[in-house]
Amino acid sequence: MTIKNPVVRRLHDQRTLGFGGAPIGNLYRRIDDETAIGAVTEAWDQGIRYFDTAPHYGLGLSEHRLGEALSDRPREEFLLSTKVGRLLRPADQPRELDDEGFAVPGDRVRVRDYSGDGIRRSIEESLERLGLETIDIVYIHDPDDYWTEAIDGAVPMLNQLRDEGIIGAWGAGMNQAEMLTRFVRETDIDLVMQAGRYTLLEQGGRDELIPECERRGVGIVNVGVFNSGILANEDPLAQAKYNYEEAPSQVVEKAQKLAVLAAAHNTTLPAAALAFSFRDPAVTNVTVGMRTADQVRRNTELFRQPVPDTFWTEAVEAGLLAADPKSFGD
Repeated sequence: MTIKNPVVRRLHDQRTLGFGGAPIGNLYRRIDDETAIGAVTEAWDQGIRYFDTAPHYGLGLSEHRLGEALSDRPREEFLLSTKVGRLLRPADQPRELDDEGFAVPGDRVRVRDYSGDGIRRSIEESLERLGLETIDIVYIHDPDDYWTEAIDGAVPMLNQLRDEGIIGAWGAGMNQAEMLTRFVRETDIDLVMQAGRYTLLEQGGRDELIPECERRGVGIVNVGVFNSGILANEDPLAQAKYNYEEAPSQVVEKAQKLAVLAAAHNTTLPAAALAFSFRDPAVTNVTVGMRTADQVRRNTELFRQPVPDTFWTEAVEAGLLAADPKSFGD
């Protein structure tokens, strides 16, 4: 697979773990600046050089914290991505807390805007929060209900900003594979960020999206590899969430069988969940949300934990996987 965009090619050549910045935007609960910046610092010390954020994450808090934490790092040594589609504006009726899952004051609101002017404004505002002059990668964020606006407004503007050198590459990030496939077929997109559609439990992203990316030299950043929590621990029952809801019984049963198989091969369920993506040669990067330095250390340890070939062979034989992802490179 030959990646067409040089920024994405650089990321693909690294094929390492990425730092997801939603948790340091106070996702679900508050953390202080010291904890957030400590997580980014630990990620750097562990060799992580790709960092992802978005205005949506804590109403800009994640971008502020990430920018501060990376401000003294050599700019040429890391890649950073943020997202467009949600402008942050003062709230007409401020709330005590944000109502979209982040423990931050609700004095601002997100305004969906996928127009060309909205995209340029969003990037200008992100650059200010991040303290940067350029952004390596920009994703169109969750355009599920805004296909026409994204195609008519966001895509031409992102192509222009890429030509101007303000951004290095652009993509789309979604929790579905179908529209991402349309972006790959119908635009000059550089990469996709697919969430939860290509995991140990669910491989729908392999049906059309990934083959289309391979044909067109489009990178793939895989996120949501723990399927909202059920694959995040050695025991699936420790956090039996799947696609942000309570996991159905058949999903729990499959995860438990995978956990038993992993233990039989001297590895763990979360290590296998991370290794699954990297085993497929088409996957450019796997990014995981991290809140604290301890979480960073745990995830990097999981990333380095070996998962033997025999695990994948037996998973296929047992009907737990349709195919060994490594086979797609043959």
